[in-house]
This record gives sequence, C-alpha cells and structure tokens, in this order.
Amino acid sequence: MVLGILGGGQLGMLLTQAANKIGIDTFIYSDNSDSPAINYSQISLIQPYDNWDSIDDFMESCDVITFEFENIPFETLNYILDSKPVYPSPKINQIIQDRLLEKEFIKKLDIKTTDFINLHQDSKINKEIFPAMLKTRRMGYDGKGQSVINSKDDLINIDFDIPYILEKKINLLREFSIILTRYQDGKIYTYEPIENIHQNQILHTSTIPASINAEMSKLALKQSEIIANSLNYIGTMCVEYFVDQEQRIYVNEIAPRVHNSGHLTIEAYDCSQFESHIRAVCNLEKKEPKKIKDAQMFNIIGEEINRYRNKPLLENSFFYDYEKKIIKTERKMGHLTKIT
Repeated sequence: MVLGILGGGQLGMLLTQAANKIGIDTFIYSDNSDSPAINYSQISLIQPYDNWDSIDDFMESCDVITFEFENIPFETLNYILDSKPVYPSPKINQIIQDRLLEKEFIKKLDIKTTDFINLHQDSKINKEIFPAMLKTRRMGYDGKGQSVINSKDDLINIDFDIPYILEKKINLLREFSIILTRYQDGKIYTYEPIENIHQNQILHTSTIPASINAEMSKLALKQSEIIANSLNYIGTMCVEYFVDQEQRIYVNEIAPRVHNSGHLTIEAYDCSQFESHIRAVCNLEKKEPKKIKDAQMFNIIGEEINRYRNKPLLENSFFYDYEKKIIKTERKMGHLTKIT
C-alpha cells in the first residue's frame, strides 16, 4: 500500500517515519522544497498544489491520501477525492479552515466556546465582548493573524475587506488538548489530556499528566468524541481547550490532523498519534494506545536548534531535528521529549 501525504513539513516527516515502522510506503507531495518529510518517504514530488498534471501523477501512485496540515487548498483535496479516498474528508476542512464556521459548528453541538461575533463593517458590537482577540477567519496559526482589542476604538483602522472574527478573552487558567483517533468503523481511541503552555502564542511545552481534575478530563474526552463523530472524522485529530479561573472549559479550536502537542505520544505510548493516524486512514488493524511513561515535550524554535544539534543527550531525553534548511525566527525547528 502507498499512502499519499500532502505537505512535507515536520508533521509529514513524523508521519512517514511512523509509516516506515509498520511497513507502509509513503508519497510526499509538497509545494515547498524545504520539506524534511521527503528524506523519509519512498517517493516525493515538489510542485504547486494547483498543478493538476502533477496532482494526477500523485494520485495514480497512491492508494489512499491524507494531509499533514489543514490549509491544503480545499479545491485540491476535493479534486483528488473524485478519484481516490482522502482522509479526513475535505468537507471537514471547509469548516475548520474558517474560524467562524468552526465556532458555529461547535456551538450547534451544545459545546461551550468563548463568546464570538462575525466582525464586519455593520457588526453590532456589544461592549461586553471586550477585551477580545481579533483573529483572521482563515490561515492563522501560531498566533499569526491575531491581536488584542480592548475597545471599539481599537477597530477604527481595521481593513474590513479581510474576514475577521472577534472572540472574547477569558481569564485563562490553563490550556490542554485532547488527541484522539477515529477508525473507519467509528471506533475511537483517546490519549489522556495533555497540558500546554504557550510563549509568544507558540506552543512551548506539552506535558502528561495534565493538572486537571477527573471530572474535567471526562467531560473534555466526551466532548471531543462528540465532535469527531459529528464530523464522521477518520484519522487522528486534536481538540484544544481553555480553562478559566472558575474551572470552566471551552473548546478553543479543532485541528483536523496530528498535532504538535501530541509529539510526546511517540515516547509516552506504545502507539503514537502518528502511527494511529496511519492505521486509521489506511484501514489497518486497530491498536489501542497504551501509556508507557509520563512525558514532557519542549518545542525548539528558531536559532535554539543550534544548541541541540551535535549535543549529547541526557538520559531519557529524545531529540528530533526537523532538518529544515532555513532557520527563521519563530519557526519550529525541532522538539525534545523527556520521559519520567
């Protein structure tokens, strides 16, 4: 079997490594020559996502297709779907790629999110929404396309040609994520909640166990399963949560893919989020992940990578170099996991 993966970054790299481990060949298709995943896949192709001749060649070589990040153009995913199975469904991306549609979807499931409004020129803005986060509805990640808004006066110079959503800020206590995998027969396996700390709106550390109580954990796991079932999701996904000072939880966002916070599952479990995703999308034998160790993951950002390359590792530490050719400020260059 050949699994096609759209996108060649670190998530694609870790997916190909997991696929190699269980005997699945991979074909990486990326629009970026600085794609570390091609170093581990059996086949690769670097072309724009709208080069239909290249996409045809890609499809013909693959049995099933997935993607490493949600901003692959919907038109490309839908074009492929006419000929080959794509998991998760491209229709899910239509929802998740737009923050407003995502929030409305979650709200319809009677699951709590932060208060929000669709911001446009004629929006009626209640002062109760402030302070708030202004976010572009599309293409935002790692804090990109986001800013703090304290009053209506801060919106005077906004370019309303860009679609925005305004989300009320909460008194944040902590953040955590739920990683789960849903197989093609509907069976769901979950990993335990992962506590996350961000710096400059980029994930800094992820830790298990999370410092949340059993009741909160049970509710988040239940809500995440409801979301996955409602989407008819196939593969591994992440649901990110906020906890406020009153110990209430809110879904922040859904990531329809393997997730940065789940990297620690490679060492902490006998079946990582990446292997679980491969098994689900390729319809292989199901494997329930069993926890082996507690763990903490640290993201390595920008020039920090130079401190880790060619450096001896401490016991029970695992270093991953994403092998990116260009070092950029705020770019994820690798991660370190410590098990306990």
